[in-house]
Amino acid sequence: MEDQKINTLWTHLHWLSVLAQQGSYTAAAARLGVSKAAMSQRIAELERAAKVTLVQRTTRSVRLTEAGQRLVDDTRTSFEQIEHSFAQVRDMAAQPSGLVRVTAPVALARQQLMPLLSDFLKVHPEVRMELDLSDRLSSLATEGFDLAIRHTARPPDTHVAWALCSTTSVLVATRAYLRRKGEPQIPTDLQHHNCLHYPRSQETPAWTLEPLRAQHGTERITVPVSGNLAANNSEALREAALMGAGIALMPDFSAQTALRQGKLVRVLPEWASIGAFAESIYAIRPYTPHVPRAVSALVDCLRQGLAQGFGV
Repeated sequence: MEDQKINTLWTHLHWLSVLAQQGSYTAAAARLGVSKAAMSQRIAELERAAKVTLVQRTTRSVRLTEAGQRLVDDTRTSFEQIEHSFAQVRDMAAQPSGLVRVTAPVALARQQLMPLLSDFLKVHPEVRMELDLSDRLSSLATEGFDLAIRHTARPPDTHVAWALCSTTSVLVATRAYLRRKGEPQIPTDLQHHNCLHYPRSQETPAWTLEPLRAQHGTERITVPVSGNLAANNSEALREAALMGAGIALMPDFSAQTALRQGKLVRVLPEWASIGAFAESIYAIRPYTPHVPRAVSALVDCLRQGLAQGFGV
């Protein structure tokens, strides 16, 4: 009879492991797609059956007791194997299916990824996607993301990364602004302009450029710049530049459409910006022995869609 009782608690044990991973009832309930009340009830039932406290609750977070942590540690491998086996069986289906949770930078997603993701979902109607738009670097495993799209110079060694495309940084402004303030001919001319920049630290902002052709010389030039707007989002910088506020430095994917439409023009096109933004875009996922078919299909879609980069 006792064995039968234990057999009814497998789901409860899984929910406890998710609670340990997420760190709060609210986050764990959201990850499982259940209510917070249901989550709390399952844990209480598990504690009554175990006859020991498994979770210590505070007003801000939860922490597992020694007994609770032991349960999670001892069952983690089993639940991971179950998840792995089920994913393999599910992927035997002809079409990709299931939920794919993706996190991506705000500007890149809004300007470049949404058309690709929309087309992907049309081709694969059995796939559901949850998209988190954020510029912060999330912990993929902790927050339950299957895939992260990242504008980065070096993906983490602890994850699997696919290079999607290259990207460059460009200086842009409106023709009206350049007529009013004059067009820079050499990098040091930027010191006389209102430079819209991405804040990196409390230090004085500076842009580093190097010539694309030998006749300009071979040395890089670092120019201290100043301006009345700093923003940690390239869309905001682009919109300010479109309003004629000054010269902005941003990734090419943010400037691409405005440049093609002639609303913005390149500034110092014979010079390349160095170190302002990363030069590659990656798809990154936590390492697991099995890659769900929906995830691999999405990566293929993004690689094909972004293969040409954002040439401007």
